Amino acid sequence: MDNPKRELFEQTIVPHMNAAYNLARWLTNRDVAEDLVQEAYLRAFRFFDSFDGRDGKAWVLAVVRNTCFTWLGRGSRAPVVGFDEQIHRADGEHVNAETRLIADAKIGALRDCVQSLPAEYREVVVMRELEEMSYRQIAETTGVPIGTVMSRLSRGRVRLLDCMEGKR
Repeated sequence: MDNPKRELFEQTIVPHMNAAYNLARWLTNRDVAEDLVQEAYLRAFRFFDSFDGRDGKAWVLAVVRNTCFTWLGRGSRAPVVGFDEQIHRADGEHVNAETRLIADAKIGALRDCVQSLPAEYREVVVMRELEEMSYRQIAETTGVPIGTVMSRLSRGRVRLLDCMEGKR
């Protein structure tokens, strides 16, 4: 017998697993992100009855966010997040050693700058710029008004720009 709850969960929530991992990785670190996403998805399934059916991505990212902050609140520190350049490079792209070193330095500087943002700025920057979520989705995920999302995003972007300019 099919389980309608499981089927609906698989259709509306499971497709957002990559976004969930991405958020968890930026809020914590690569070493624990997979475990936190797994824990968040177990929680999401357990409380799936509370899902209102509107936006699965915003809903599950809120669960991931809360799971990450619970983990961080246990005294865990958020170490510097690793960045796998091979994953983010276009297939077949050939560069010389100098170009690669410059690109690696820029990527590293950006990673460091994003990681240095306060968590409330970092999470909205990741959700908007990397996950391409709308302000409404971010507001639903974080539980703050849209105006606060826009303000945090603006401040986060300014801090990123200042940080990147300082690394030139």
